[in-house]
Amino acid sequence: MDLNVGPNQFFWAADRWAEFYDDLASTPVNRVVLGELVCSKRLPFYQDRIPEAVSTLIEAGKEVVLTSLALITLKRERKQTAELAEMGVEVEINDLTALPHLPKGAKLSVGPLVNVYNEGTLAWLASQGVKRICLPPELPLASVRTLALAGADLGVAIETWGHGRLPLAISGRCYHARLHKRTKDNCQFACEDDPNGLDVTTLEGQPFLAMNGVQTLSDTYATALHQIDALTEAGVSALRLSPQSNGFIELCKLYRQVLDKDISGADAVETLTRMDDNVRLSDGFLTGNRGVDWSGDQAQPTLRV
Repeated sequence: MDLNVGPNQFFWAADRWAEFYDDLASTPVNRVVLGELVCSKRLPFYQDRIPEAVSTLIEAGKEVVLTSLALITLKRERKQTAELAEMGVEVEINDLTALPHLPKGAKLSVGPLVNVYNEGTLAWLASQGVKRICLPPELPLASVRTLALAGADLGVAIETWGHGRLPLAISGRCYHARLHKRTKDNCQFACEDDPNGLDVTTLEGQPFLAMNGVQTLSDTYATALHQIDALTEAGVSALRLSPQSNGFIELCKLYRQVLDKDISGADAVETLTRMDDNVRLSDGFLTGNRGVDWSGDQAQPTLRV
């Protein structure tokens, strides 16, 4: 099973962004998706660093992919989407409206923000030239198995969520700007102050969600560490790790150790919690229960998404 890195969901300063991908070149990952997923206003801050990051990762033997935005609404965003293919690498679609703006024959994959819930959708995407799909993280294992079998028949590789805060929703409104009593057009990039998202609690003070500009994320960090054998048996070809600002290089190495069976999933969870004892884990979507549930031994408060 391959180990892949999804696009960074958060807004980091340009130097920090570039350093992250320089460091990622030395990690045991197979594939890296980069670019702007959440808000096009962030892109100019690091856009000039993307070609160098692509070159560095390719030279390190990584497969490199550029992501589309999760919500394309403006003319300039449509233009930026059309320009993605000019880099000469694969494009990951996270908004199906990107399809008409990409050249016919472009190498395409689909990210987890596209609702691929059944074989019919998968077959239609395959007819559009898509060769890889990262499934939405809310699917139970039985559905993952069904889609992996369908993908095998159609020549489409199936990837699933491996680790990170889950992308739950995307909006035309900016929650970070609203929190600071600013408009979306004059947000002053408040999301930069929260490099892993801003925790949201209930009125009772319980952890609930995380916000990231126009994006809503899970409070917990969904992990497949206890489900890797089942996902392998189901026909999944890769796990996706979502970037975070702290300990991500070590996280990649840890997952590689589990995939190589150098350590057990349980031992990896123990190491993971030592790395950051504030991280709350979940894997409930895969088990078919509540998404907030965790099949491991880590104590969890009763309300979590």
